[in-house]
Amino acid sequence: MNTSGLHSSQCSLVRGAPFWRPLRTPYALHISSRCRTQRFDTLPIYAGEVILEVKDLEAKVAESGQTILRGVNLTIREGETHAIMGTNGSGKSTLSKCLVGHPDYEVTSGSVTYKGQDLLSLAPEERARAGLFMSFQSPVEVPGVSNSDFLRLAANARRKQLGQEELGPLEFYGYVMPKLAALKMSPDFLNRDVNANFSGGEKKRNEILQLSVLEADIAVLDEIDSGLDIDALRDVADAVNSLKRPNSATLMVTHYKRLLNYVVPEAVHIMEAGRIIYSGGLEVADILESDGYEGIKSRMREEAEKQPVGAT
Repeated sequence: MNTSGLHSSQCSLVRGAPFWRPLRTPYALHISSRCRTQRFDTLPIYAGEVILEVKDLEAKVAESGQTILRGVNLTIREGETHAIMGTNGSGKSTLSKCLVGHPDYEVTSGSVTYKGQDLLSLAPEERARAGLFMSFQSPVEVPGVSNSDFLRLAANARRKQLGQEELGPLEFYGYVMPKLAALKMSPDFLNRDVNANFSGGEKKRNEILQLSVLEADIAVLDEIDSGLDIDALRDVADAVNSLKRPNSATLMVTHYKRLLNYVVPEAVHIMEAGRIIYSGGLEVADILESDGYEGIKSRMREEAEKQPVGAT
């Protein structure tokens, strides 16, 4: 049964110490057997099985040894969309890059489990073939390699991993054309070199085209909204929404709420100094937009004061 949207339409949440729980209404009680909860460490969402679990993750810059992540905990289930927000230097992009195995960062402790397997033991290309995709904040240019060849080879590597038949050039053309149309991208993109002489908006569209072609199980989107005008943002957001499946998940890194108006997350997490310090629903982004990070700190103090004495 697909319960990816169950919590938002059928379950109301209140915060208890130290758990979140469904409100004790007759209807909530009626569906309580279908709702799953977990500790506030990561914020519970009523959806499918755990697809990604990060526990006490610490990481440093490989070259300088500077510690960036200082104990990140995050659980994402199938069918969920999560957003991470925070000031520059809080660790948002570092977390994203550690998940995909970027060589600039070294994980020093903690664990990451993806679909039941140790993600950190896999090479970056193995993570990609297993269905983990990252849209980079500043996509690199690859002169001399056409988008068509790049996308077809990447798609076939993924299909081979899934035991599916590989696509020839003509078959791939028929496969990719509807995906181009969904992103409102011209077929001419296929003949251009990967990101070479692309505008910022074109690069972001091309990243989402890659996500669509690979049909990834979890998408890590690092500031896909940066550099986009409102029309391009809507097109990219529509494409991201169209790619959601009951057994997939999305993790978005962003500074601004405007993206979340189009790709609505079930959970919003605030990062500071290498940790997730607060998690909640879309209202967290509203607080951030109206009152800044001090508004989040104020909310945290208020909730801490309401905790029963001795609660942990």
